[in-house]
Amino acid sequence: MDLSEATRQRKLEELTKIEGYPSVDALLEAVVIDSVCPAICANEVCSYTCEMEPDQDRGWCEECGTNTMKSALVLAQIV
Repeated sequence: MDLSEATRQRKLEELTKIEGYPSVDALLEAVVIDSVCPAICANEVCSYTCEMEPDQDRGWCEECGTNTMKSALVLAQIV
């Protein structure tokens, strides 16, 4: 699932808020060297989050049943 820049940014900001970080930069700084990373479902109607591998770009969403989970580092285009 290819996301537009606007959708990627919106999902990254939503994930940041859900995870309780004050900014996207703070979230990325906290997870960039970790073995797991917060991820969010990329579907418009779903905002399920969980921890996944930092390079995950097609993880299974347990909420909507699709392979649409993307890690914060993928959304930020770091990995």
